[in-house]
Amino acid sequence: MNITYQVKAEALTPISVRAFLKNYCGVSQGLWRKLKWHGTILINGIPVQATMATVQQGDIISCILPEGSSVVANNIPLDIRYEDEYLIILNKPAGILVHPTGKDHDNTLGNGLKYYYQLTKQDLDFHPVHRLDRNTTGLVAVAKLPQLQSVLTQPGNNTQRILQQEKAPKKLFYRSYLAIVKGHLPEPTGIITLPIARHPDSIIQRVCSENGQYAETHYQVLATNRGNSLIKLTLKTGRTHQIRVHMASIGFPLLGDDLYGGDTTDIHRQALHAYHLKLLNPLNRRYISIYSDMPQDMVKLFWG
Repeated sequence: MNITYQVKAEALTPISVRAFLKNYCGVSQGLWRKLKWHGTILINGIPVQATMATVQQGDIISCILPEGSSVVANNIPLDIRYEDEYLIILNKPAGILVHPTGKDHDNTLGNGLKYYYQLTKQDLDFHPVHRLDRNTTGLVAVAKLPQLQSVLTQPGNNTQRILQQEKAPKKLFYRSYLAIVKGHLPEPTGIITLPIARHPDSIIQRVCSENGQYAETHYQVLATNRGNSLIKLTLKTGRTHQIRVHMASIGFPLLGDDLYGGDTTDIHRQALHAYHLKLLNPLNRRYISIYSDMPQDMVKLFWG
């Protein structure tokens, strides 16, 4: 990791370099510890002692930290839809995991992205902002910097100030999905707010339970055809299997989703596609909005 910040007028200075990086740059406590013990911090090109240094308006702070990784590089085809110095957005096919696991450690987006980083001479680790299930298709955001991953998943007080200054929505990061279910929903729009918990008899399956974590899913019926409904879904929370569990809980499991009761006659994976990502990068205040067309197996399922 090699990143440079400038202390701008919005920062109350003088301020310790630690407080500036934490409050204005999204550097987590864990990342600060790594910088302090294993990295180098320069102010206006001069190395400083991390615990003692302070900064003023206009100072340039450079943070250098060698990144190690347990993710092995593997030449896997990638569909890159967006890339800048902070972020990369990939379009994930069905049948591939986002992150390596104990059983599948060399055939994931993480492995392919590590190979791409090496090929393009980018000394980066794998920092996914969110994940998709193995058989869900669509857009996945991956931060190039650990502090961006941290601030997008756990925004702090300074992030809220940026949102207010930019007159932005209350969140940095929005995800929208397309799904296909059998039948016609009784209402064209709705909100599902049932809490989600792990199934007591499974490490994979989830259930709606009053003892679970709060979960909120918004849905809108876009079209109906051949006895099926095409639905747009927007997540306000990010629980495991949230859309799949919520739709099954109201009697409309996703087609192809055998784990939650979906019909697998015409498709053998859950008919779910992450088609839109919208986010505000608080490090450069740039808006990003990316779309991905519905994959052909879902197109054929709905339109024939």
